[in-house]
Amino acid sequence: MKRIFGILLFFALFVGQTARAQMEPFGITLTKAQAGDPIAQCNLGAYYESGYGIEQSYIEAAKWWCKAAEQGDSLAQCNLGGCYYKGEGVEQSYTEAAKWWRKAAEQGFAMAQCNLGDCYYKGEGVEQSYTEAAKWSRKAAEQGYAQGQFNYGACYAYGLGVPQSWTEAVKWYQLAAEQGNVQAQCNLGTCYAKGCGVAQSWTEAAKWFLLAAEQGDAEAQYNLGICFQYGQGVTKSTLVAMQWWRKAAEQGYADAQNNMAVCLYNGFGVEKSKDEAIKWWKKAAKQGHKNAIGALKGLDIPDYD
Repeated sequence: MKRIFGILLFFALFVGQTARAQMEPFGITLTKAQAGDPIAQCNLGAYYESGYGIEQSYIEAAKWWCKAAEQGDSLAQCNLGGCYYKGEGVEQSYTEAAKWWRKAAEQGFAMAQCNLGDCYYKGEGVEQSYTEAAKWSRKAAEQGYAQGQFNYGACYAYGLGVPQSWTEAVKWYQLAAEQGNVQAQCNLGTCYAKGCGVAQSWTEAAKWFLLAAEQGDAEAQYNLGICFQYGQGVTKSTLVAMQWWRKAAEQGYADAQNNMAVCLYNGFGVEKSKDEAIKWWKKAAKQGHKNAIGALKGLDIPDYD
């Protein structure tokens, strides 16, 4: 079984639409929106996007967000960017998504700053630039936006647009993790497991893996299973390790699928079952997992010889 903790390296953006906390009833909102009130127009877009009390329509949502965005409403600009990114209610366009996120970002809207940073990281709608990715992620991070903090931490972890620094990476991961950001929690756990930027601590590693695992993160579930397998930061238990690997395996995590198969084949923490083991090895093998492929070949399973 593999005994590896890996840092998740990926930026993430939030393209879900949002509305202001205080929204008036639909009828009043519609009347104000038709009169040209940008806040009402933005909220009307949120009504249509969610379908709350009315027929859901991405086209109507995008239409009203566009009206508010053109009047400079930063929330509407951010939401319209999300429409273009996903192609909901408008023709999909990364260029248009980046354009509207930039308008909102330049007004200090943290979500848009984070998303614009992601565009620069991936080169979607803009010329790829790690320097710009780090710049916009920092702006969002410094406003306390958790996803921006995670992304900025990833910049430091791998020296993307900033000097590489595990200490800085951990600092920003910690801030995001404390707000419940699941990617940051998993990465912070890995930092503690490896002693990257912090004093090595299995107890802290297991703590953060557990928080992410309970949110359904497959990488964290797999890593937590490793902790239980070897008794690192937790009481050793192959049975509990299997429970967490199963959760990750059911999400398609190949390493967990392979570990499930090994335990089932050998009866580690569970009753032996060759058929079940083969089932999980096949799932992992379909993803190219070398150990799983090797196990199936060793058992003379058809198509793996």
